[in-house]
Amino acid sequence: MSDSGTDLLVLHALRCVGTAGLARVAAATGLGESRVEFELIDLVAAGLVTHIADFDVWALTDTGRVVDAERITDELESAGSRAAVAAAYDSFLVLNPELLDLCTASQLRSVDGVMTANDHGDPSYDARVLDLFTEFHRRATVVCAELSATLPRFDRYRIRLTAALDRTTSGALEYLADNTASYHTVWAQLHEDLLATLGIPR
Repeated sequence: MSDSGTDLLVLHALRCVGTAGLARVAAATGLGESRVEFELIDLVAAGLVTHIADFDVWALTDTGRVVDAERITDELESAGSRAAVAAAYDSFLVLNPELLDLCTASQLRSVDGVMTANDHGDPSYDARVLDLFTEFHRRATVVCAELSATLPRFDRYRIRLTAALDRTTSGALEYLADNTASYHTVWAQLHEDLLATLGIPR
């Protein structure tokens, strides 16, 4: 396997994203698809990843999950970053319920006192939700900055969250909570990453 650290980026991205195709793993890492595929093939050879050919997706093996946990712990301790990541996680937990409420607001709205699916037929309602997301994002990026200052790989989440919000403001409202690259999906992967990095069980 590569000794440059990109193998760990790919392995850990798969840990946080879950079973996924090449494009999703590449998006999570910020690496090109050809480089990610190279790393995945090496990880398969090492017994850490399996390729499910029928669906053209990749997944961690049980051994891969154990090795990822060991290497992420080593990365955290070598950087002396446990306290900083734990503090950022506390800040994340403060924001998390608000994010979930915002996602619900983007998907549902009250009509005559009844919660119904948001059909996006009221631009003023969607604009209010988007304004709240934009304000939330300013605070979320502070948490991402705290994390990336101690472990640079976390900056990828800031980039991906910003991209999702940018696509939403350009009119693709599904990038708030209804897409595999949505703000909510990336936020959930950040949550999973924080739990995995700190060794906190679900």
